[in-house]
Amino acid sequence: MTKYNILYLLVFISFFSCNEIKTEKKQPNFIFILVDDLGKEWFSSYGATEVNMPNIDALVNTSIKFNNVYSMPQCTPSRVALITGQYPYNNGWVNHYDVPRWGHGANFDAERNPSFAKSLQQAGYKTCIAGKWQINDFRIEPNAMKKAGFDEFCMWTGYESGIAESDKRYWDPYIFTEEGSKTYKGKFGPDLFSDFIIDFMNENKENPFCIYYPMVLTHSPFVHTPLEPEVKTKYEKHLAMVRYTDFIIGKILDNLEKSGLADNTYLVLTTDNGTSPSIIGKRNGEYIRGGKAYLTENGINSPFIVKTPNNKHFITNALVDFTDILPTFLDLAGVDKPSNIKLDGHSFAKVLTGKNDKSERDYILSMGGLPSHINKDGWLENPILFRDRVLRNEKYKIYIDTLQQIHRLFDMENDPYETHNLIENKEMETVLNLFKTKVEALPTLDNNPVYTKTKGLPTDVNPEFLNKAAERTKHRKNNMMGLATEAQFLKLKNQQVIK
Repeated sequence: MTKYNILYLLVFISFFSCNEIKTEKKQPNFIFILVDDLGKEWFSSYGATEVNMPNIDALVNTSIKFNNVYSMPQCTPSRVALITGQYPYNNGWVNHYDVPRWGHGANFDAERNPSFAKSLQQAGYKTCIAGKWQINDFRIEPNAMKKAGFDEFCMWTGYESGIAESDKRYWDPYIFTEEGSKTYKGKFGPDLFSDFIIDFMNENKENPFCIYYPMVLTHSPFVHTPLEPEVKTKYEKHLAMVRYTDFIIGKILDNLEKSGLADNTYLVLTTDNGTSPSIIGKRNGEYIRGGKAYLTENGINSPFIVKTPNNKHFITNALVDFTDILPTFLDLAGVDKPSNIKLDGHSFAKVLTGKNDKSERDYILSMGGLPSHINKDGWLENPILFRDRVLRNEKYKIYIDTLQQIHRLFDMENDPYETHNLIENKEMETVLNLFKTKVEALPTLDNNPVYTKTKGLPTDVNPEFLNKAAERTKHRKNNMMGLATEAQFLKLKNQQVIK
């Protein structure tokens, strides 16, 4: 072989190798933004008319907008479902339970439960969380975030029993970082959390990363914001908080573009449950009362927007619920699911990549919320053995009571506000039989949370307080929140200043 042939061969090999490196697929980044207590009636992209959201509207114009995504009805079951990929009846967190407020050694045990952050971290991802958690007490478990799979964290502590200043998440927030917990005087919590996330993005450009941003906005207490310091009434403050949510999301999106990370990042924007029932909005000509803690669509059918690296843009009715987050992220990252734990979720990655119009599901499920209690042996326990729940496919929705019987059926295409119960309609017999097979396949007994008990504190709540609250859960008369009236809306909108 001549020296010219050898030189040609070396150039060819070098060219091939360089192109191979260039075409090597990099694992995508993930940003998961979870707004607190906000239903579709406050998203202009879903038909809301009482508020403008320019940044979220712009996001929707370059993203996939989902119509049929179920959260759980309240904070704790929603958050644990998305973290674990398991329904509340499996992971045990059926009810709402503020660990730092109520105590008794209960905790989210990351060593005995799955976590999407932990799975990604073990696969080489850098991970970050900022905002609200509330399922561990950082005074007792200062390493809780690390155990759950987060390299870096900036957290509102949740209200820690006996520490009055810990109640603040907005102005003068009480925040836990690697340096410990302290009050940040004169600061606005949402700014600190979002700045922390932006800094993390910029510092980890060379690594695949996963950011979980469970916002404190727009949960009560209703407050003024840096952009609208003059608002006075509850309704005005709620509007200001919604607009500030849009402002913060705009900051994150702007940094995503400027940093050059947008073309390899999936960003998900959703909410943990519906708006507080004390707030009324207007959507598609109807007055919608907040459905938090209820199983009607205003409580659980969450806005769900996904920006993909290539900006796929369409609207989909694909069925998704919060248990699907973990398997979808792992699928997109090319990471194996935990082999030793049963997951309820299904990946909808093929919907995001445009390979399928529908998800792998034939129904979605929502359940849970309202207080839990401490049993006689000192453990967190669900007060109801089989909690009421709903199942839905693209057209129909059923309600299942605590006796495991279907007692409501609605045609969601023709009756989106669930006003006409079709359970007695003989023409629905085939539909009901189809759903009955799904119900019969469910476990007949809900699990309780699985954890290794931590130490208690002198400020733990009296168990009798929780037991009384749990008893009220058993006797709750309705799990549906219907529409509001124009008169109710105007009364709220025109109310006097909160004293």
